[in-house]
Amino acid sequence: MLETSPRLDNRYRDHMAKIVKYVSSDYDESAHKGVIKLDLQDADLPDASVDIVLTPHVLEHVPDTGRALSEVFRILRPGGSMFLQIPMPQGVTAPPTAPEYHGDNTLVYWRFGWDIRQLLEKAGFEVQALVTEDLRSRVGRGDLDTGYGGDDCDEVDLLSHVTAAELVPVADAAQAQRYGFLPDFMFITWEAHKPA
Repeated sequence: MLETSPRLDNRYRDHMAKIVKYVSSDYDESAHKGVIKLDLQDADLPDASVDIVLTPHVLEHVPDTGRALSEVFRILRPGGSMFLQIPMPQGVTAPPTAPEYHGDNTLVYWRFGWDIRQLLEKAGFEVQALVTEDLRSRVGRGDLDTGYGGDDCDEVDLLSHVTAAELVPVADAAQAQRYGFLPDFMFITWEAHKPA
């Protein structure tokens, strides 16, 4: 298992290493320290060498999305999966209108929307958008506004670009509460599977 720029400390990494063959990576090592230094656009790993890639809130900081996804596809073994989390502040992908940085002072190249699915599929992946049951239900009812009001996301625009049929619920209300998947639209996870 490869995790790119994990946010959690060494206790988490040590625990992961006890249960799976785990490697963490980072690109510039300014905010996160990985075991290896890795550029997702040119991954210095052998073909078909990784079973699972966890990449939380990294892809928006990579200039060439297509190249990065192709590299992840290349290093995954057939039957392997990438679990991708990215901020999705709007319905359609676009670059920021002004320079944007996240908490670790890393430049944001892309503000992703639901069309990330097409980029993942173009790279060869079979794709599912994993969400909470509440989010899927809200989209199905057309209840797109929770009153979030944050300037970092246009929730109504985001949710107006997807149908309930495109979403796979994986956490009920109790699980979402327990694990902190709130607000629900900020915890969309993409499962990108490389066919066997």
